[in-house]
Amino acid sequence: MLANFLCYLNENEYFCIAMNMGFAQALVQLKAFARQDGLIVLLLWTASFAATILMPQMPWGNLLALATPFVVYWRLAGFRDYALGGSISFWRAFAYSWYTLFYASLLFCIVQYVYFRFLDGGRFFDIMNSGLRMLEPIYKEQGLSVQELKDSMSLLQTLKPIQLAFVVLTQNIFIAVLLSLPIALIGRRKKKG
Repeated sequence: MLANFLCYLNENEYFCIAMNMGFAQALVQLKAFARQDGLIVLLLWTASFAATILMPQMPWGNLLALATPFVVYWRLAGFRDYALGGSISFWRAFAYSWYTLFYASLLFCIVQYVYFRFLDGGRFFDIMNSGLRMLEPIYKEQGLSVQELKDSMSLLQTLKPIQLAFVVLTQNIFIAVLLSLPIALIGRRKKKG
């Protein structure tokens, strides 16, 4: 098994390029890198969530969240260049991107549960209700029903912290599939020569 890897020391970091790796080994490698890089995305999302909660009028939370595809691409490029010798297929890039976002979503679900269970004290819904009040005149001007938004907000407020965290988890996993497609398209590279 050790003969399947060409290992070398590069700038005080130990990297292994997979040589003739089987599917199972390649999947284990991909998931290991995705778990590590999922922690980076988790930190980004946690900072984004904290910025949104602590400074709701400032755009920092949204800007950090919008940086997600760029961070995942950056980590995909690192995986491709250091672990795979500079080439990656579309499907492997898609799997890596999806797993990275999946692992980040699972961990972020825990972060949100802890926040909603122990720290929130109603602040999140105060921010949501404030935003709803700001949008109400715009909805009325467009002839749209504000009551549907109010009903949705009332329904969300009845959810337990674990349920609210799972709603966001489900949303994040769905978005991960959609986001992984363009990231994989941009990040794929064929072998040179």
